[in-house]
Amino acid sequence: MNKQEIVNNTAKYARETLEGEASGHDWWHVYRVWKMAQNIGQKESADMFIVELAALLHDIADYKMHDGDDTVWPRVAREWLEKQGVDEETISHVCEIIKEASFKGAQVESKINTIEGKVVQDADRLDAIGAMGIARTFAYGGAKNREMYNPDIKPEMHESFEQYKNNNSPTPNHFYEKLLLLKDLMNTESGKEIAQGRHVIMEQYLKDFFNEWEGKA
Repeated sequence: MNKQEIVNNTAKYARETLEGEASGHDWWHVYRVWKMAQNIGQKESADMFIVELAALLHDIADYKMHDGDDTVWPRVAREWLEKQGVDEETISHVCEIIKEASFKGAQVESKINTIEGKVVQDADRLDAIGAMGIARTFAYGGAKNREMYNPDIKPEMHESFEQYKNNNSPTPNHFYEKLLLLKDLMNTESGKEIAQGRHVIMEQYLKDFFNEWEGKA
């Protein structure tokens, strides 16, 4: 089986597994991350086979959908790639990206250290901000039965992945706990450039949100 066949099979697998998921971690999120990763990865001269596989599988078993178990992610990805006959070096690299690419808290350092990982992480984070990010944030909050907003509950800057995973604060807090931080956490020049515009969209949205919350014109 050649590399393109493996990528095509993996895209089909991701779609069949995630289509219809309602928290914002569905097939179309994966599709957007895949396309953005292709865009950035080509500019960064990354290994596109690894980039595409990691992008397609990065949410195949998200810990948020598996009771906080972050060991499911790479295990499911490994099982799939082994079935496709992918070599061990590639599988290990892809699984490492999947394990480390996710945001784990405002004060938790990212361990991504390969260009392929940085590309996939940027692509995933770009889909968490801007107009799409706003929509996904509220979709996730609704799926998890979170309050739309509660001014009595303040944002927290989580010091560990455990704190971040167990957080259950109202949806707007997530902007301050993660989304507004992502602009300055991009790895690639392409990611940084795109993030600038999407960051502005979120800032304006929050301004409008809080004005309307207080009944202002």
